[in-house]
Amino acid sequence: MAKDENSVYIGKRPTMNYVMAAMMILNKDEPVTVKARGRAISHAVDVCEILKNRFLKGTTYEDIRISTEKLESDDGTTNNVSSIEIVLAPPE
Repeated sequence: MAKDENSVYIGKRPTMNYVMAAMMILNKDEPVTVKARGRAISHAVDVCEILKNRFLKGTTYEDIRISTEKLESDDGTTNNVSSIEIVLAPPE
């Protein structure tokens, strides 16, 4: 349960919304997991890099997991969608 509380799911909102959400978790000295699928993957990488290089210097990548998820559409066809989970550790 705690893992989901420390996750930020990337969507279509402005980048800084996700940066601030992740920063709030990191400021509690807890790791944050940034999750994205499909075209939002590049957005997730941008969020992590902004955090690491501009706001919380010393933040490190703890783990990066990539996978492919099978999603079923309304008409019954199955599509493969890439996904990524980036775990950031708070600065020391």
